[in-house]
Amino acid sequence: MKIAVTGSYGFTGRHFVKEACAQGYSVDCIKTDLLDAVELQNELSASAPDFVVHLAAVSFVASEDVKSIYYTNVIGTLNLLQAIGQLKKIPTKILIASSANIYGNSDASPVSELQPSIVLNHYAASKAAMEQLISVYKQTLPIVVTRPFNYTGHGQSDVFLVPKLVDHFKRRALSIDLGNINVEREFNSISFVVSSYMFLLRFAKSGETYNICTGKSYKIKKLIEILQSLTQHQILVKTLPSLVRSNELMTLYGDPSKLIDLSEQNGFNLPIITLEETLSSMLGS
Repeated sequence: MKIAVTGSYGFTGRHFVKEACAQGYSVDCIKTDLLDAVELQNELSASAPDFVVHLAAVSFVASEDVKSIYYTNVIGTLNLLQAIGQLKKIPTKILIASSANIYGNSDASPVSELQPSIVLNHYAASKAAMEQLISVYKQTLPIVVTRPFNYTGHGQSDVFLVPKLVDHFKRRALSIDLGNINVEREFNSISFVVSSYMFLLRFAKSGETYNICTGKSYKIKKLIEILQSLTQHQILVKTLPSLVRSNELMTLYGDPSKLIDLSEQNGFNLPIITLEETLSSMLGS
């Protein structure tokens, strides 16, 4: 069985490809720029995949290249779906990664898949627009949408918070510049995320949307405490106004009931990886 993967060279993509291969699948890493509709069609036709996993995206929320966010996340997805629709054989399942960021500042945490989107930044707006676009194709293509909450692991760029923290503790830096350390998030393992994706490829019902989450959340200051305990190193946190986002999501964690129910129905146990284990692994990498 063959999986065509977009974004295979990114953080999530590299881990997903490794997991898919370990489970015995062959993988075609889509190399074409998603904005090149003609070449994308040619590459997908040559691949003739059994499954498609769409991970390519501009995923850094604070990216200043706003146009690129929309072009990649919306138009790139449109080109992909149009290309898939023209294949001689439609894949069995198409998994598309959206984001829990679309939920915004919800008072309903833990947030279920039924929570309406409240976008507070361009990244979230692009993902919400992408999901609206996907709705047009759900009648004709076997699409499953995932909304992963925050996750991290080895190989993630240090423009993201957790790798930045880990890097500072590994170097035993004396201080670190951060924004608001009282925001509360899930910080799941990349291994949990890619295992969930592989599971959903096999068992998810087409047309459905699934939170990829554990429902366990932590304030950033808790991450710092854990890293201090793991490294026996104290660090001075400097709060910089320039790093405090005016539209910051203060609290965001998910309701995993739908994902858990599906796994239990199919006798599948998703991996349980603690935050301490994730951070310890990143410190040792």
